[in-house]
Order: sequence, then C-alpha cells, then structure tokens
Amino acid sequence: MGLRMPKRRGWRWTVWALVGVLVAGAGLTGLTVWQNTYALREETVALRYEGKSLKGVLARPDRGPGPFGLVVFVHGDGPVDATHETFYRPLWEAFARAGYASLSFSKPGVGDSEGAWLEQSMDDRAEETLAAVRWARSRPDIDGRRIGLWGASQAGWVLPKVAVRDRRLQFVIAVSPAVNWLRQGRYNLLAELDRDGASDREKETALRRRDVVLDLLRRRASFAEYRATVGDAEGMTAARWAFIAKNHRSDATADLRAVPGTPMLLVLAGHDVNVDVAETEAVYREALPGTSLSIAHYPNATHSLVDHDVERSDWRLTATAIFAPRRLYTDHFLADQARFVEQLNSGEGVR
Repeated sequence: MGLRMPKRRGWRWTVWALVGVLVAGAGLTGLTVWQNTYALREETVALRYEGKSLKGVLARPDRGPGPFGLVVFVHGDGPVDATHETFYRPLWEAFARAGYASLSFSKPGVGDSEGAWLEQSMDDRAEETLAAVRWARSRPDIDGRRIGLWGASQAGWVLPKVAVRDRRLQFVIAVSPAVNWLRQGRYNLLAELDRDGASDREKETALRRRDVVLDLLRRRASFAEYRATVGDAEGMTAARWAFIAKNHRSDATADLRAVPGTPMLLVLAGHDVNVDVAETEAVYREALPGTSLSIAHYPNATHSLVDHDVERSDWRLTATAIFAPRRLYTDHFLADQARFVEQLNSGEGVR
C-alpha cells in the first residue's frame, strides 16, 4: 500500500510534540549552563617545582582588583585534577563571596602537570604545597597575610605538616581527614563490609587477607611477591604498591601536636565509611588547643560532604551534578566554609 501522510490533526499534534521537546531541551540546556556558571575569574597558572611544571587554576572573585585572601587546595587520594572534575567550583565560589581566591594544582602526572603523584610521600606533598604558598605570596593580587589551606581525606597527613613549617598561615580547613593510615584502613574495610551486608565469615576472611598484606609491607616485599602471595591483586598496580609501601606508616598525631595555634576547622560527616570520625575528633581535640580548633558536624553527609541520599542514588547523583552542582554538597556546608574565613577577618575568631 505504500506510505501515507498522517491525517492533518495527527500531524499537527506531532509537530507540537516535537516543538515541546525542542523547547524543553533548550530550557534544560539553558538551566545547565546557568547552574554551571560561577561568579569567578579563573586563570590557568603554572608552578615550576623540582624541575617539573604543575598546571593549575587560580579562581579569583569576579569583582575587585584585590589583593584577595587565598585558599590553597590540597587533594585527597587518587589522580585529582585542579578542579576535581568541577567538584571544587561551588567551594571556590563560596570562598570568593567571602573575598578569597582559590588555588588548585593538578597532581603530578594528571592533566598537564608533569611528574607522577604515586611516587610522592606525604612529606613530598607537604613541600609541594609549601611551594604553592610561596608562589602565591609573590603575586600582587594575593594578600600574603591571608593564605590558608583546604584539604580533604588523605590531605589529613599533609595539612599539619604544612602548618608546622609555615607559621604564617591564616587557617587550615581539614575535611574528613585521616589520622592513622593503618587504623583508617581497617576501619574503612569493616565499614564497607557492614554497609554491603557482609557475613561474619566474610569479614574474618577479609581481615586475614589484610593481615597478610600488612606482613608483606612490614617485610618491604616487592610487588611481584605481593602478587604471588595474595593472588588476585584487586586493581593493585606496581606503582600503587610502591606508594602504599612508602606511606602506610603515616600518622598525623605528632604533626598536629606541633601545629602552632593556627586556627583550624575540622569538618566531619555522619555517613563516613572511609574515616573513623570519632577517632579523628578525639585526636584533634587532644592535640590542638581549644581556642584554635573549631569542629563542624554534618550528620547527613558522606565522606566527600555530598548529601547521603543523593550519593547513594546513581540517577540523583548524576542529575544533581549536571543540573544543580551546588546542591551536591550537604546542607549549609558551602555557607559554613565561607563563614569560617569571614569570622577570621572580622576578628570574631574561631567558634
């Protein structure tokens, strides 16, 4: 019978349906662009450190010539780029509204940064951060008296080292920081097994495997010996094994006790399966003078300070990241970050 044109009425409805889809698509595109536009002036910058070039971003407030205060970002574990795949930008904007620029470099070997981050110790990372602070103090648009650090997770072993070595820092913000590498690893293992509903037998098996790995680390075993002993490497590489071997004795306690009264904000999440927040809070309270330490609890947040209900739903996490990225973070977190630095400048101090 061949093909026939639809009846006029049906064709009209089809056209209007197509128009509706296009309008909705244009609206969503506009919404996405608007939600992912930040009140910032971003500049690509480079730091020459130990013969290698680190590439990063300096994000200044969108108005005013400065000089601005500065927040230097110290990353957690993994191959993190300067923007943390745009995850940092809502934070940068919050600090900008408080009059602070933000500085973040891609880790060595990530993006256009040269080097290899898996070859670094925590002391190496601290020296690299100090180099970034020195670089920032040389800029006329940055107020060298108002430079602080922001770091998360693995940065917990880096931040106090930097604060001890640079007593001019205005503040430190430690988000979900680790204290002891080995204790954190055990806590994380059991917390994830509990979350996934593992049986007692499965937990015992996982702990025995962990004991075997710890014995290999104590004996400074090679990656080849690790593979021969453990069998399934579960994503472990030779470079990662070397990184763990170099850093698994990390403990922030002694460095925290040596911090010279620098105002510090400790940020803790209620759904953190990576870090034992009770231990972290106890260590920070014991190590730091009460007048210098402020603690913020976010009971609905995960380790990354994302809202727990959002993070555990793949579709909500994706939709929020695309259409409302500022709402990824748990309630009040962004505003509280800005308020902390504002209080330092207003003379209110740490609460």
